[in-house]
Amino acid sequence: MEDSDEDELLNLTLSVAADRERKKKGKIKIRDDNIACSISTTTTHNMNPYYEEGYEGKIYRLLQMRDQMLRQDHRIRNKGVVDEDGNGLPLIHLLLTTATLVDENNDNKNKFGSALENITELYKIVSITGDSVQRVVAYFTDGLVARLLTRNSPFYDMLMEEPTTEEEFLAFTNLYRVSPYYQFAHFTANQAILEVFEKEEDKNNRALHVVDFDVSYGFQWPSLIQSLSEKATSGNRISLRITGFGKNLKELQETESRLISFSKGFGNLVFEFQGLLRGSRVINLRKKKNETVAVNLISYLNTLSCFMKISDTLGFVHSFNPSIVVLVEQEGSRSPNRTFLSRFTDTLHYFAAMFDSLDDCLPLESTERFRIEKKLLGKEIKSMLNYYDMDGVDCPKYERMETWKARMENHGFVGTKISSKSMIQAKLLLKMRTHYCPLQFEEEGGGGFRVSERDEGRAISLGWQNTFLLTVSAWKPI
Repeated sequence: MEDSDEDELLNLTLSVAADRERKKKGKIKIRDDNIACSISTTTTHNMNPYYEEGYEGKIYRLLQMRDQMLRQDHRIRNKGVVDEDGNGLPLIHLLLTTATLVDENNDNKNKFGSALENITELYKIVSITGDSVQRVVAYFTDGLVARLLTRNSPFYDMLMEEPTTEEEFLAFTNLYRVSPYYQFAHFTANQAILEVFEKEEDKNNRALHVVDFDVSYGFQWPSLIQSLSEKATSGNRISLRITGFGKNLKELQETESRLISFSKGFGNLVFEFQGLLRGSRVINLRKKKNETVAVNLISYLNTLSCFMKISDTLGFVHSFNPSIVVLVEQEGSRSPNRTFLSRFTDTLHYFAAMFDSLDDCLPLESTERFRIEKKLLGKEIKSMLNYYDMDGVDCPKYERMETWKARMENHGFVGTKISSKSMIQAKLLLKMRTHYCPLQFEEEGGGGFRVSERDEGRAISLGWQNTFLLTVSAWKPI
C-alpha cells in the first residue's frame, strides 16, 4: 500500500462508535431470497472435489459465507470488529487491504486467491444489521466481490441487483422524511430561485419557468409552489411552469399528477408541468416573454456517463440564457487520474459519514433505516465501485466543489453569492430535523450535521462532522 493511502486510512474519520447503547425495540429478520436460490446446500460443495480447487468452488464458498452473514444476528458477529477505542479501525484496515488486493488482481491474477480469502474473512465479521461500521463495510465488500467477477457472471447480477421502482421510491421517501439530506438541497435551491424571481419581478410578468434536468419524484417543488403562492394574490397571480426531465414515462406521469394535485390548493398560482424523457434533445425550450428562467441541476451531472456529455449539457444550458443555474452535487472525486485505492478511500469517507449520520435520524433496528441503506446507499456504493464510462474506463461519479467550479467557469458561467437568508434557513432546518447542537455550526470541529459557507459565500455545504456531503452553488451565464 502506498504511504499516501496509508496516511489517508489513518486519518479516516469515521466517527462511528461500534458499541453505542441503544434501547432495542425489535429485531430485523432478513432473508435474501436471491442468495438462497443461488446457494442451495453445503452438500454439493462437500461431495464435488471440483468445488474444492476451482474458481467456481472459491466463489461458491465465499457466497455461502455471505449467505450466513445475511442470516445471522449481528450481536454474535461483532467479535474482533472494533479495537479497544471502539472506532472500527481494524475492520477498515482489513477492508482497505482487500481493496488493494482486488485492484492488484487486474494486473496479477495470483492476487485473486488472496483477495477471496480477505473477502471471506470480512463476511465473517460484517453485518448489514450490525453497527454503522459493519453495515457500510458489508456493502463495500459486496462491491469488491462484484468487481472481481465478470459482468457475464450470474453472481454479478445477484450482487448488483437493482431495487424495484416501488422499493426505491419508498426508500427515497423514508430518507427524505427522516434526514435533512435532500431537504437541505431542495430548500436551498428553491430559495436561490425565489430570490432571482423577486429581483426580476418588474420585468418578468410574474412568470417563472424552471427547467429541472432530473425532476425525479417532484419532491422539491411543493415548497416553491407554496412560497410563490404566499407572494401572489387573487388579482395578481403568479405563473409557475416546470419543464421536468425524467427516467421514464410512468414516473413523469406520477410526478405530474402529484404536483398538479398539490397546486390546486393554491388558487392564486397558475401552474403548468411539461414532462420530457431524460436525454430528449430540446432544440428550443418554449419561453414566454420576459419570464424568469431557472435551471435546476440537482445530482444530475454526476449521472452522465462521460465528461463529454457533461460539457454538452452545460453548453445546452448556457444557450438558452437562464437567469440562474442551481448546481447541487455530492462531494467526491471523479478524476480518472487517481488510483482506484485512493478513490475507494474517498468513497469510503463519504458513505461512512452517510451511514453514521443515520444514527441521528433512526435507531439501528429500524426497518426504514435498513431499507434506506440497502435500496439507496448500498446500491450506490456497489454502483460506484463498478462504474465505467462509455469507453469502459473505470470512473467514479462524484467530484469536489472546486472541480465543479472550474468546469462551470470554463463553460461561461460565473458564481453568485448565496444569501444570508439561505444560510439561516439551512440552520433552521437542521435545528428542526436533527439532534441540534449549537457547536455543529462552527467552522471547525463539532458533531452531527452542520452547514458551512464556502468559496467566499458562493457555495453552501451540508456536512456530517468533518465530511462534506452535499454542496449547493448558484450560477449565471456570462
